[in-house]
Amino acid sequence: MLPNQRHLFDIPEGIAYLNCAYMSPLMHSVVQAGTAGLARKARPWEISSEDFFTGPEEVRRLAAQLFHCTANDVALVSSAGYGIETAARNLPAGRGRQILVLAEQFPSDVYPWRRVAQQSGAEILTVPWPEDGDWTNAVLRHLSEDVAIAALPETQWTSGGMLDLERIGAECRRHGTALVLDLTQSLGAHPFDAAKVQPDFAVAAGYKWLLSPYSTGVLYVAPKWHGGQPVEEGWVQRGNARRFADLIHYTDRYQEGARRFDMGECSNFALVPGMIAAMKQLLAWGVAEVAETTGALTRRLVERVGPSAVPERWRAPHYVCLRSDGLEVGNLLERLAHEHLYVSVRGTSIRVTPHVYNSAEEIDRLAKILAPGA
Repeated sequence: MLPNQRHLFDIPEGIAYLNCAYMSPLMHSVVQAGTAGLARKARPWEISSEDFFTGPEEVRRLAAQLFHCTANDVALVSSAGYGIETAARNLPAGRGRQILVLAEQFPSDVYPWRRVAQQSGAEILTVPWPEDGDWTNAVLRHLSEDVAIAALPETQWTSGGMLDLERIGAECRRHGTALVLDLTQSLGAHPFDAAKVQPDFAVAAGYKWLLSPYSTGVLYVAPKWHGGQPVEEGWVQRGNARRFADLIHYTDRYQEGARRFDMGECSNFALVPGMIAAMKQLLAWGVAEVAETTGALTRRLVERVGPSAVPERWRAPHYVCLRSDGLEVGNLLERLAHEHLYVSVRGTSIRVTPHVYNSAEEIDRLAKILAPGA
């Protein structure tokens, strides 16, 4: 359990921000790093050609610790959608094959696959919401040799259900199914190990649980896809990128590993320093410790309000979605905001997603409004 880390954030007294799954607040250190990085652009004569690569390589090194992979397997992207599109361009799916997704999955991890299905003749196979809340077994029941691609999250965003990706990864390999993961709602908040799960691609947008600026993200690419087709064909991915005087000598050779999948302008001097500061702090806390700390808060809420949409044994510790006839969703967000409490409503779920800047007292304030008679 981590002690409360509110002092690292710009959260005024009385504000209970329980909505990290929507967008995280930024730490003081992240804002300071981003501000200093932006100020560098005011003096471009002080920016060297090597500076275009120093920051991205540090992001790669830090992200590799979160993914449990090598820096060579990491690309810098702008969003989850960018990473999913990268996977969609490289994974085969043909007529008679299926692309598996979850019901109520986030749109960025559905729309690219709908296009792939339309163009290839494949079929979208949607796993329905499991009545018992066990998304893992629901996925395993739908996997077969007909499934070319399984495009899944680790945490389902409207239920809080946690998928056992090691079991799913093993079953995908048994069936010859490619595994594409959107870890936006879990990387940085729950431990992940690419070596154990063995996905083909795994992406996480930075602005939620990675505590990073908007328009940042990281993409894991399995070594067998390092020779694939990037979304962009820019100069920074090419083998001669570090030699600015040689850029007119066009080359078909890319930089090593997953760097060919980097987004254009991945050197962003304002955003990259913020990512670095955020990921350093996450690693200093420890992802397992973040999960333990947030898990205690969500358990406290469930104990006071009632059952979550997914039983605890199948729920992400940092995530709780409440679905009950006794909970009035109507103007809930407005009523809570009046009390300086902030959560989300997604679908028919009240979604509560605390972080290490939250306290038990804030959970109790929320519970008194959600279940005043409890």
